[in-house]
Amino acid sequence: MNGLGNQIIVADLRGTTQSVTSAAAIAINNRPETRFDQIMAIHDPRTPGTTNYIEIINSDGSLAQACGNGMRCVVQTLSAEQGRQRFTFETVAGILFGEEAENGLITVDMGTPKFAWYDIPLAEEFADTRQIELQIGPIDAPILHSPSAMSIGNPHATFWVKDDVWSYALDRFGPMLENHPIFPERANIGIAQVTAPDRIILRVWERGAGLTEACGTAACAALVNAARTRRTGRKATVTLPGGDLVVEWLDNDHVTLTGPAEFEWRGMFDPTSGAWTRSEAA
Repeated sequence: MNGLGNQIIVADLRGTTQSVTSAAAIAINNRPETRFDQIMAIHDPRTPGTTNYIEIINSDGSLAQACGNGMRCVVQTLSAEQGRQRFTFETVAGILFGEEAENGLITVDMGTPKFAWYDIPLAEEFADTRQIELQIGPIDAPILHSPSAMSIGNPHATFWVKDDVWSYALDRFGPMLENHPIFPERANIGIAQVTAPDRIILRVWERGAGLTEACGTAACAALVNAARTRRTGRKATVTLPGGDLVVEWLDNDHVTLTGPAEFEWRGMFDPTSGAWTRSEAA
């Protein structure tokens, strides 16, 4: 499937005790026709009152705590299968809620943001994470500097720019910033341009996946960071290379993410080795 071009594999592991191994994820991603950004593995529920437990695996085989675009794909998959619209999921980041509207757009409640340096986490103390000391380029003329940092289930750093986000070599800076020592668990890196009180343009280097067409949690981080630095209000359309997402920071402190999801093709694979046995076109 895809969520605004963010390539997602939704893996049905219900009724089994299996998990997708790191080796399997890497093997799948090494096949040009099955490259992905995240695998969303659907498991049987572990906690009463939840629909399913969702495990999220990046294309480098590492585990992710959250993926907004992937959660929308999961909601669409289960809605088509079960004929219901509302779901409650458990992830390592906590309980998330998803709902498909009559128009096909899917809203996921991504939970509450965290701003304390030890919750993001950062490697050193910052009293105010709306602007942390981090830059790329010469000290007296940095190319990128002073990002806003937060967690929305996973760590994010949003760099603010006034000019075109495409004028920055994120493919070159992304790996360095993702793995900077200030981020002990690595981080998702966003370059954001605010064009109106309710409009943000965003490019993302995603932790464990690299450049992506869209990243739902990065869109959430961009809006929340923009709102808390008074660049925007608490609701905005975030435009990524793959398209638009609507993000709202609600009065109850929860962040919602609304956008589409699209089915592409179906197949079967071994979750241990990654070997494919069948593929079917949409």
